[in-house]
Amino acid sequence: MTKINIFSGFLGAGKTTLIQKLINEGFNDKICLIENEFGEIAIDGGFMKEAGVQVKEINSGCICCSLVGDFEESLKQVMETYNPDRIIIEPSGVGKLSDVKIAVSKVCNDDVVIEGSIAVVHAKKCKMYARNYGEFFIDQIAHADCIVLSRSQDVNEKKLQETIDIIREHNPKAPIVTTPWDKISGEQILDALHHSELLNVDEVAEEHHHHHHHDHECDDPECGCHDHEHHHDHECDDPNCGCHDHDHEHHHHDHDHHHHHHADDVFGSWGQETTKKFTIDELKDILAELVNADEYGVILRAKGIVMSANDGEWLHFNYVPGESSVVTGAADYTGRFCVIGSKLQEGSLKELFLGE
Repeated sequence: MTKINIFSGFLGAGKTTLIQKLINEGFNDKICLIENEFGEIAIDGGFMKEAGVQVKEINSGCICCSLVGDFEESLKQVMETYNPDRIIIEPSGVGKLSDVKIAVSKVCNDDVVIEGSIAVVHAKKCKMYARNYGEFFIDQIAHADCIVLSRSQDVNEKKLQETIDIIREHNPKAPIVTTPWDKISGEQILDALHHSELLNVDEVAEEHHHHHHHDHECDDPECGCHDHEHHHDHECDDPNCGCHDHDHEHHHHDHDHHHHHHADDVFGSWGQETTKKFTIDELKDILAELVNADEYGVILRAKGIVMSANDGEWLHFNYVPGESSVVTGAADYTGRFCVIGSKLQEGSLKELFLGE
């Protein structure tokens, strides 16, 4: 029998890191990973191949827009080619978990079952994402069988409880893993999933059409969740908070109960392959510029693997609002990067990254 686990989570929540931890510390069977990058440039697949896991990447767009074709066909292909004990599905960070679960159910039978779904939630950004991208973010929370908080060690007790309250409003039953990942084993995280009351597909389909999203009244002016169309009488002095998205349509998608939006309607991606070499400082300067929404669009995620100006080295970089990292890592077949967000200004991004 093949078991399927779905790992959902908004952009930059830490899905790939959690999957690696569970492969090393929790799962002990033959695994295949199906990864769906949003956009044409896939980055994370190479990391998983280093762990000895077969990767089937689907890069024809958001998973919720590719259900009939690539996704179901890829599932069947994985089962026929590798005959795995377990399939891990890592959808795009802007995919709806409800869409993914319904699609997976179409290939389930007596020999293929959904064992459970996990939503990874960034503890510091839960309020901001629930407010600004609720249609997608809250869907992931509401339809998860288990919720795992990332970066819980970086928030105080009040902020942690606030995050839990938001989750509980939309999912009152799922176990919530709040312990920092370095203090808990992958096996313990899987124990939480196995003790959940799993949502069946009929429940998901019903929720999919009737689930309503509620506003959260924000009393934290620095959280990054404020909708500037409401003209709050304060100015945010933190350029990294993620709130500098002025008058963009997607602030209201979570308030509209009568339409079902696809990620392609709201988010965009830009990226390409490159042989350009970068220094660590150059990349850090580039990532620091991404907070400028007027110049580059609202950047929610950027990641890449590029050649270093120091011969023989490669640089891996990651960016979400308020956090970025540049580290040396394994080489890839060529340099490549991807930027995800809304209202992307591709000309400005190309000039920023490539000087063109």
